[in-house]
Amino acid sequence: MTQLGRYNRLRIVKRTEIGIFLDSDSYGEILLPRKYVQDSMQPGDEIEVFVYNDSEDRIIATTARPKAQVGECAYLKVVGSSKFGAFLDWGLPKDLLVPFSEQQKPMQKGYSYTVYLFVDESTDRIAASTRLEDYLSMDGSGFKPRQAVECLIYGKSDLGFKAVVDGSHLGQFFESETFRPLHYGESVKAYIKQVRKDGKIDLMLQLPSHLERDRLSDAIVEHLRQNDGISKMTDKSPPEDIYRTFGVSKASYKKALGKLYKQRSIAIDKHQIRLL
Repeated sequence: MTQLGRYNRLRIVKRTEIGIFLDSDSYGEILLPRKYVQDSMQPGDEIEVFVYNDSEDRIIATTARPKAQVGECAYLKVVGSSKFGAFLDWGLPKDLLVPFSEQQKPMQKGYSYTVYLFVDESTDRIAASTRLEDYLSMDGSGFKPRQAVECLIYGKSDLGFKAVVDGSHLGQFFESETFRPLHYGESVKAYIKQVRKDGKIDLMLQLPSHLERDRLSDAIVEHLRQNDGISKMTDKSPPEDIYRTFGVSKASYKKALGKLYKQRSIAIDKHQIRLL
């Protein structure tokens, strides 16, 4: 069944002057406009396309790739507004609508927001919402402490930063426990700190020190192996470079280097480290 607002593999029915028509079963034959058509696309072939509503609300296909599809969250910029709501740039010719009823607070042109994409059942159109609590789960019972997750920072509370967890749940970082600033729209690798009795998810940027050192030591050794046994990432390197490479604080990195040095796994020089 063809899914609106998502990628689909559809069979080419025919080529015409305006493009090719695809068999979309639930929507009949839909057009892939000529500007997206390649000479290699022939009737009978199956191709991957994104299916959405064009500016005239027709169901249409494209080989362009939007910044998100239905069922996902993304950090998108407001590029306009109308009596219907705010419009976001999501990488397609027709901007994405956030109806006023789906805005947690009034959205302003030029600002970016984390939104969830859905299909409005009453209009059969793709729309977005900043009311993430209405679409994502706050029950983290399926997660385990210390489990690695991908997070998207979307908001702030009195306690810290709110995050979308693995694209499906909501969780929180406590500001007192984060070793660096977090920013709206930022994607970070993190871990489940705990799942509270009420099901809410607490997050942490790195594992407890002893576990983090073990994981980090393995990562440093692998980094050295991939770079002919030498790295210029020493205990004197800038914290930003260390975080960009290993996703940890400089303090954690220095402790891991110390552990590897004591094990005689590495040699530490003034400007580099070497794998022994």
